[in-house]
Amino acid sequence: MTDDRVRQALEPLTHDSLSPHPHGFLPALGGVDGIYESLNTGRGSDDAAAAIAENRRRVCAYLSARVLVTPHQVHSAKAVYIKDAEDDMPAIEADALVTDRPGIGLGVLAADCAPVLLADPQAGVIGAAHAGWRGAFDNILKSCVDAMIEIGAAPARIRAVVGPAISGSIL
Repeated sequence: MTDDRVRQALEPLTHDSLSPHPHGFLPALGGVDGIYESLNTGRGSDDAAAAIAENRRRVCAYLSARVLVTPHQVHSAKAVYIKDAEDDMPAIEADALVTDRPGIGLGVLAADCAPVLLADPQAGVIGAAHAGWRGAFDNILKSCVDAMIEIGAAPARIRAVVGPAISGSIL
C-alpha cells in the first residue's frame, strides 16, 4: 500500500489548532491482520512482530516521521523528553512523551483512557499524553506541559486536544 493510500485508510480525527504538525487520533482501522485485526502499534501485545512493525510503519508514513515512539504506559504522571529515537529502542515507562525533534512521531495507546495531543507550533514542541483517571488525578497533563516548557514551549502558546475516550455513562 502506498503512503498516500495508507493516509486515506487511517482516517484519523484531527484538529486545526495542532497544525502545522502532522497529528491524529487514529482508529483501529487501517492496520494489518493480527489477533486484534487492527492498527495495533503496541509492542507488548500478542500480535505478530511483523504486523506491529508494519502498523508502526503506516503510522510513521501518515505522520511523515522517521520513527514512532510509544511509551509503556503505567498510569503515572511521568513525562519524558525524547531527544533521539530508533525504532528498536526499548519502551520507556511513562504516560506522556514530548519532543522538539523533527522526524520523531509520538504516540500513546488508549481504550477507555483519554489520549491528549499537545503542541506549541511556534517552538516546534509536541507532546502526547495518556490520561487515565490515575494519571489525570496525579497531574499527567501538568507534567507533560512542564516537560514541554523545559524544551522551549511557551505556556500561552501550547494547544491541547483531547481525543476519544469512554464516558462514565458507558460503565
